[in-house]
Amino acid sequence: MMVISKDLKDLAPRFPLKNILFSEDLKKHLHIKIGGKADYLIFPRTYDELRDVISFFDNFNIPITIIGKGTNLIVKDGGIRGAVISLKYFNKINVIGNFVYAGAGASLIKTCKVAMDYSLTGLEFASGIPGTIGGAVFMNAGAYGGEIKDVLESIVVLDKDNNIKIRTKEELDFGYRKTNIEENKEIILEAKFKLEEGYKEEIKELTKKLTKARRSKQPLNYPSCGSVFKRPPNMFAGKLIQDSGLQGYRVGGAIVSTKHANFILNTGGATAKDYIAVIEHVKKTVKEKFNVDLELEVRIIGED
Repeated sequence: MMVISKDLKDLAPRFPLKNILFSEDLKKHLHIKIGGKADYLIFPRTYDELRDVISFFDNFNIPITIIGKGTNLIVKDGGIRGAVISLKYFNKINVIGNFVYAGAGASLIKTCKVAMDYSLTGLEFASGIPGTIGGAVFMNAGAYGGEIKDVLESIVVLDKDNNIKIRTKEELDFGYRKTNIEENKEIILEAKFKLEEGYKEEIKELTKKLTKARRSKQPLNYPSCGSVFKRPPNMFAGKLIQDSGLQGYRVGGAIVSTKHANFILNTGGATAKDYIAVIEHVKKTVKEKFNVDLELEVRIIGED
């Protein structure tokens, strides 16, 4: 564990120390239930607290990692050195006219429900994606023909100099499952979505239809990171994996789903080492059979 020579109580004037956990098991906080320990796991509740925490650890050159619910994240078994900051409390959702404002830690599913309650349409495609707003914007999440970029107006970020700024969607260089947020070393704090007025019952019916389709096609009975690989051009990763005969392939507690081949499940007690071993075997096999290089959609961070 990294030890800070200066007492953490120096943070106390502006940050409640009860919101810092030491040597904390990250698998208790991540959707996939896999991952080693974080030296410090910190839960700021306001922008000022976040800035104070970042300044404090920056003063000691301690690395900082930002997480949400970790629905698209694998943390290696050795954990993460330094400070891990969870934005779970940045979860407020407000509606003004046709605009929905959602904090980075807000549930994407809940945000879609709020939009529906206000008879606003446009976010239905995301109604079953089990991540946070921050993660959804960060990777331009999408499903059923829709993507976050289609409805995003702007975001509030903390830039690399610890300043709060607004970025329009044109500044984010959206692509397939990517933005330039990581490249710019920015932290998403809030997103502003521009939706259209609709009819609540129609929105509700479409949401039900898409949720039913998701449940029928995706294995939701075990923890997973959703789609592990990006869709290759003019192909489907799941089909390539399925046609490679890899469904049911297992290492420890990690297994390629027999329901949707682009999902790798934690059937109980899986380690990051298990999960990554399955990923590497899938990539190798698909390359050998179809000469296609599968690209990861999930993020893998931390130490072995």
